[in-house]
Amino acid sequence: MSSLALTVVPPVLIGLCYALLMSLVRPPHRRKLNAVMVAGAGATYLGGGDLGGWEFAFTAAATYVAYRALDSWTFVGIGWLLHTAWDIVHHLKGSPLLPFAHTSSLGCALCDPVIALWCFAGGRTPRELADVVREKRVARAKGVVGVGG
Repeated sequence: MSSLALTVVPPVLIGLCYALLMSLVRPPHRRKLNAVMVAGAGATYLGGGDLGGWEFAFTAAATYVAYRALDSWTFVGIGWLLHTAWDIVHHLKGSPLLPFAHTSSLGCALCDPVIALWCFAGGRTPRELADVVREKRVARAKGVVGVGG
């Protein structure tokens, strides 16, 4: 397997596993637990980040988004994308999430958008996602527009 594949595939699989495991949590606890996870992700660099006061500013912004995420899957997704951006900044600066793993911030930046996409889809279970896709196909076949979420 190429170096690129070893860098990209595991974080994407971790994001998919995260979504799959979180699908086991029943609503509305699923969204609230994910809001808490976004809050935790927002504070991950506080102890070891090299961006000084910007680490606190980011954590404050992430905390606000996490609070809004308690009632909104969209804000959960936004929180994961904010963390993605912060991971990229840390990767480019050479200040990884895990000091012993040089590409840990890059891996996190690849994993988090996968989670964000799942959140933007409403944090649904795989069965619920399949049902939505099926509904849209049926509606499209019948010529109905705007059905199925």
